[in-house]
Amino acid sequence: MAERLSQSTVTGRREGTFNNSSTFTSQTISADRWANALYSASAEDRATVGCFLLFQEIRESPSLTQKPVTERLVCEHAARTRCDFQTELEQRIGYCIDCSLLVILDRASEDLEFIRAERRKNREDLDSLLKEESVRVFQARGSDRPLVTSRRSRACIGIRATHKHLLPGGVILDASSSGATYFMEPKDAVQLNNMEVKLLNYEKEEEKNILRSFTDDISKAEKEILYLIDKVLEVDLACARAAYGRWMRGVCPTLNCEREKSLFVDIEGIRHPILLESSLPSLSDVSSFKGGSSVKSFENSNAMNSRKCSSETLNFPVPIDLKIGGGTTVVVISGPNTGGKTASMKTIGLASLMSKAGMYLSAGNQPKIPWFDLILADIGDHQSLEQSLSTFSGHMSRIRKILEVSTNDSLVLIDEIGSGTDPSEGVALSTSILQYLKDRVGLAVVTTHYADLSLLKNKDSQFENAAMEFSLDTLLPTYRILWGTVGNSNALTIASSIGFDKKVIERARQWVQQLDPDKQQERKGLLYLSLVEERQRLEMQSKTAASIYSEIIDLYREIRDEANDLDNRLAVIKSQETKKVRRELRAAKAQIEKVLEDFENQVMNASPDEYNLLIRKSESKIMAIVKALEPSDDYASKSTDDNTYIPKVGDQVYVKGLGDKVATIVEPPGDDETVLVQYGKIKVRVKTTNLRVFSSRELNASSSSVPMRNKRIKDLPSNSETKTEEKAFGPVIQTSKNTVDLRGMRVEEASQHLEMAILSTDSRSVLFIIHGMGTGALKERVYEMLKNNPRIAKFEQEDPMNYGCTVAYIK
Repeated sequence: MAERLSQSTVTGRREGTFNNSSTFTSQTISADRWANALYSASAEDRATVGCFLLFQEIRESPSLTQKPVTERLVCEHAARTRCDFQTELEQRIGYCIDCSLLVILDRASEDLEFIRAERRKNREDLDSLLKEESVRVFQARGSDRPLVTSRRSRACIGIRATHKHLLPGGVILDASSSGATYFMEPKDAVQLNNMEVKLLNYEKEEEKNILRSFTDDISKAEKEILYLIDKVLEVDLACARAAYGRWMRGVCPTLNCEREKSLFVDIEGIRHPILLESSLPSLSDVSSFKGGSSVKSFENSNAMNSRKCSSETLNFPVPIDLKIGGGTTVVVISGPNTGGKTASMKTIGLASLMSKAGMYLSAGNQPKIPWFDLILADIGDHQSLEQSLSTFSGHMSRIRKILEVSTNDSLVLIDEIGSGTDPSEGVALSTSILQYLKDRVGLAVVTTHYADLSLLKNKDSQFENAAMEFSLDTLLPTYRILWGTVGNSNALTIASSIGFDKKVIERARQWVQQLDPDKQQERKGLLYLSLVEERQRLEMQSKTAASIYSEIIDLYREIRDEANDLDNRLAVIKSQETKKVRRELRAAKAQIEKVLEDFENQVMNASPDEYNLLIRKSESKIMAIVKALEPSDDYASKSTDDNTYIPKVGDQVYVKGLGDKVATIVEPPGDDETVLVQYGKIKVRVKTTNLRVFSSRELNASSSSVPMRNKRIKDLPSNSETKTEEKAFGPVIQTSKNTVDLRGMRVEEASQHLEMAILSTDSRSVLFIIHGMGTGALKERVYEMLKNNPRIAKFEQEDPMNYGCTVAYIK
């Protein structure tokens, strides 16, 4: 046997076994099973095969067929006309590997099947021998109990050190920490243990050969798989953009290729996307794009999470409006420190990048933004000791590179332009840079604390000013952009708000007035002009709002008059219906009186034998008259639903969700508009809006329908049917073959022993696991393995009074 094993292992049968496609079953391996199998592969193989499987998932997922037409066409076009999905390779891997259990199947090759069969036989002989020896040692008082365990990857038994003579010729593999117990390998078990080790090595080598064969096949399909990766990335990015857009409730932007006269950039209420992420609920439902659930359910859950977030989360970033005219090429943003200048500038850059990437923006209108070929930014401090760059030199170095590569369609973002040097020279250099940029870029947005840069708008219409609003009442920034205005740095106010020494602040105010009074006066005049422009803009908005309000009032009056007219018409209809009902009742009364009169006349002239016949005929005539006046079932049920029903204890009601089952109210309704009802032995609390009263007429109808009731009783499952699942497993009787004893083993050793026992146990059978009491560590490990093992249907204690044995049911 060993000779055959060594030869077959060396030569192998990979080519003959894996190329024989007639032995493969036609099946489709799901993406989840493929993904689980990849964990046992190398990183390189997992990356390659993983991409292939992801696209397989996209191709076969039913939820993707419900996506928008353009996205579905991408999948179908890539899947059916351009991509080779390596179906044959997929079927071969699924035939040889059980991805749910992460094991290579015996049928993967003839050698592997033979090796495992020999190993199982050898293991049975070894276990049988060790159990007999352990029982013999126990009966000779050589141990507290029969104990079969493993040490140094070899099966052995536990024996007292004083009784090691009971195993003549045995090998001591290990000893307990106290030295009182030896773990010995009986003489007859040495050869079986050697064979076990040899067969295990043969099995591992054959498994490597099988995996190596599949690796070669995947390597040969490298070009097709790499092409699949590109297609997967296209679809995956489209799904990611769609999920992100739904998550942040984004709006599709419009890209302008030409500069318009009105507004070059028009975005209302946009929020910084990175700041917005921390305020939104978790994006856990994005998995629905991979086949977990439908798009509709994802939208419903997203809407629910959004409502919850709106009520509980208070840290939403402040939305800003970006309004840049068509003739503007340079925007100068001024304002206080920590007022949001840099964040607003970054928002413009991120909006441009996201629009170019096909992503939605969190805005209040249909965003309109130009297409920029380059987005160049100088934000933050770039000083470097290694490169001998100070704050200013690093700043200028970045700007120099921006000026070299910028084009007429570029977006330039510069934070704190000209800072880090003498203010007068910084203003002069910044002015020159902005004058250079205005004719050479599509749009430049800069932030500054230099008031002189805000004066450029008065000399050139290509410049525009913007200021970050600052509340002097709260001494806090509002993070709103005021277009066309000049912002004040408010350095002294901010320093005072953070607890700076008042004497130092007051002295600073005096220095400001003494240093540059002319410039302060000029700045006040500029602020006054900006306030006048803002007032004119607000007056125009007020007129527009007044016009809209007038239209709303007219519409309200029209709706109110129409509602009054509907009320009058409803009253007339009710009056007509009431008169009609009264006429029908009078006519019915007259008909009934006529029937009674005829009955009395016939009784006087009839014999006693004819009385019953006359009574039945008269009753049938009266019932026909009453039946003709009864409302229809639909009308009756509608009237019952429309009336306000007050639940009472003892009432019999229908509960929405229980079908035609009748429940009884056992508790009166509480303040939360819920009531406790009982159906059989089950009590459940439901809303009063989900109740419908059970009428006596329905009771009579149901009691008279004996055949239907009998039919329902026949449809109920019998006791034998309810126990089908229990009978699907074998008899719960403990034997030596379905018992694994883990007592005396270490946790790692017991885990391996239990894993092998589960794999070797037949399907639809039970496995008794003896783990003992002890410290509980082994029991916890057993329970953890049983919970995570896909072959385990359920597990329970053998006896409520015996906590040392657990019964596992194998699927």
